[in-house]
Amino acid sequence: MAVLKDAPDYQLEVEDVSISFGGIRALNNVSLSVRRGEIYSIIGPNGAGKTTLFNCIGGLYRAQKGSIKFEGKEILGKKPPEIARLGIARAFQNIALFEGMTVLDNLMSARIYHSNYGLLRAAVYLGKCMSEEVRNRDKVEEIIDFLDIQAIRKTLVGSLPYGLQKRVELGRALAMDPKLMLIDEPVSGMNLEETEDMARYLLDINEEMKVTVVLVEHDMGLVMDLSDTVTVLNFGLKIAEGSPKDIAANPEVIRAYLGETDTREEEMV
Repeated sequence: MAVLKDAPDYQLEVEDVSISFGGIRALNNVSLSVRRGEIYSIIGPNGAGKTTLFNCIGGLYRAQKGSIKFEGKEILGKKPPEIARLGIARAFQNIALFEGMTVLDNLMSARIYHSNYGLLRAAVYLGKCMSEEVRNRDKVEEIIDFLDIQAIRKTLVGSLPYGLQKRVELGRALAMDPKLMLIDEPVSGMNLEETEDMARYLLDINEEMKVTVVLVEHDMGLVMDLSDTVTVLNFGLKIAEGSPKDIAANPEVIRAYLGETDTREEEMV
């Protein structure tokens, strides 16, 4: 992993975040700190609050209490485009691509956050607009090569199989030049080969591109193999945090998430 173990540098700090929907407390005083360069996983049963936490970090929801800081700056209350421009990108569990557009155009759409020209320059396609377009295209082509999707670059996304759509979703998040990526269930619905490919891409994003990765994932094999740190949520509460080995042996985690039997615990180690 890319994280420096002996020099904590907290890139994302969530402190005492709470949010309720009606009478349901989705998150209750949740705190966590993600070090720059690590792979940090958030696990828990369905309904534990994992995706709600991502929505709060990404600005889709506004927490009613607490603080969320990215690189020392408060982002609670900022809108999703503002948070994206600061360097946080998200790949969604439910694929959020433009199905009627090509893979190339989907990735290019994410580069809007790095475009600084106005409507007039865009209309005549001169000067700064032209140079930025070339730079954006070069970046997208790098991502296409990185994710091994050259053969489908001109293919409409809606015609692709699910596993490739998930890879394109990851690529669109990468096209935003993130410092930190929120990746929600990257291998859900994938077969073994697709899961192994995605695990390799996640490692490469972290180690080669130096991007901090925060995962929500149910595949415990993936979580235990990739993560530097794991946090466990249950009914909106944080019940544990630690290394994969510590989490696998934590009795409260086993009761809440992994089941009671020793066999399940042994499978996690």
